[in-house]
Amino acid sequence: MKKLSELVFNNTYSALPRSFGTFIQPQPLDDPFLVSVNPKVSEMLELDPTQAHAQYFIDLFTGNDDHPAMSPLAMKYTGHQFGQYNPDLGDGRGLLMGEVQTSSGQKWDIHLKGSGLTPYSRQGDGRAVLRSSIREYLASAAMSGLGIKTTHALAVLASNTPVYRETVERGATLIRVAESHLRFGHFEYFFYTQQHNELKTLADYLIKHHFPDIDSQQDDTSRYSQMFNKIVSLTAEMIADWQTVGFAHGVMNTDNMSVLGLTFDYGPFGFLDDYEPGFICNHSDYSGRYAFNQQPAIALWNLSALGYALTPLLDKALLDQALEQYQPILQKAYSAKMRAKLGLKEKLEEDTPLFSAMFDLLKSQSVDFTLFFRTLSSVPHNELQASGHLFENIVKDIAPLEAWLEMYSQRLEKESCADGDRLDQMRSTNPKFILRNYLAQQAIELAEKGDFAMIEQLMTVLQAPFDEHPELSHLAERPPEWGKKLEISCSS
Repeated sequence: MKKLSELVFNNTYSALPRSFGTFIQPQPLDDPFLVSVNPKVSEMLELDPTQAHAQYFIDLFTGNDDHPAMSPLAMKYTGHQFGQYNPDLGDGRGLLMGEVQTSSGQKWDIHLKGSGLTPYSRQGDGRAVLRSSIREYLASAAMSGLGIKTTHALAVLASNTPVYRETVERGATLIRVAESHLRFGHFEYFFYTQQHNELKTLADYLIKHHFPDIDSQQDDTSRYSQMFNKIVSLTAEMIADWQTVGFAHGVMNTDNMSVLGLTFDYGPFGFLDDYEPGFICNHSDYSGRYAFNQQPAIALWNLSALGYALTPLLDKALLDQALEQYQPILQKAYSAKMRAKLGLKEKLEEDTPLFSAMFDLLKSQSVDFTLFFRTLSSVPHNELQASGHLFENIVKDIAPLEAWLEMYSQRLEKESCADGDRLDQMRSTNPKFILRNYLAQQAIELAEKGDFAMIEQLMTVLQAPFDEHPELSHLAERPPEWGKKLEISCSS
């Protein structure tokens, strides 16, 4: 493990033409201090996690010091926000500090959120607050723990700098770590500004650094077609993951969509409590454009917008062929993941009515999505029909549940695997712990008073959400009614 000063940087993105961004130093925060560091992310960078407690680390990532190998860059991009193209976007409160290269050759972007004003800040102040920084820190750990591709967060730092939102809050920074910060909006920027040479440069960069299995000796049409097909596939698989665990992103603008299929830019996200297909986690989303059940369609809309931006590089027919693969890839991935949640190995025709009846039950009974599957994961086949009492705290009316359990029991009789293996698979697929909004809010309120203990408790369970953690089981309980109705906005 290395000291911060020993990390090796290979800043490939900042070597691109100046139209890709603007070099600028982060603005200092007052009296900064460490809130939390994620040792797992530190290890990804081959960085000694104790370095986060050093004053140099704290000063570096709050704009109070610098690193000779870093070249902070505000990335320029645009995008569609709530369906409308906005040309005036970019890293308005963030900076790509540099790219760490590990001994294995893996490259990681180090990105600072809350770094102050940039040329792309618009009317904002370029700052992040402790509240939003903690939410992204916890969310990225939660998604990683669930096995879902995501950006990561190395640490949260806070300060005494006042930041003015609905109230006066603490200024903070989040150190985000990702394979890449390239968004759909990067391609849209060069397309809509008619910088087609730069558009090609960006596509070549993406292929070289992130899709190395695409043969560089092939012609441009073949390479760019493979690139877009990969983006379509990665996006479809990401959405299947989201829908399977009940995750709602909240702001699926094209500038928040990763070309690597990473869950990206955590804002007003939310995990389902009671199963509600039309769940809207962003209280600013008045039309429900980004509701939970709209995410598959919105991802395809966003891919179509990206495809349009690639028309200088690819014929429409090739773009359409790639887009036509989105739905089959999504359905195949989602179907496999949902069968795994019920411990089903075989794929039978009767699975469709079984799942349809299950979702009707979850919706009509306002069943807690996570607790339902986790509870089911503990019931042996021969006890299913008498297990209704185990669901008493999460199902309003036991009778419809018992009818479905009978269907499920009959379906399991056609499985060949041992029942113990089924239960093991279900427990490794259905998490006991998710990041519920009310838990994040409680951790934030304590942190604002200087108490970071709940953040560490949540990190423990979220990084291993399938384990029992008996000493922290209260973090897996069904939320109180007030905890289901918290309003979360994009405000940071």
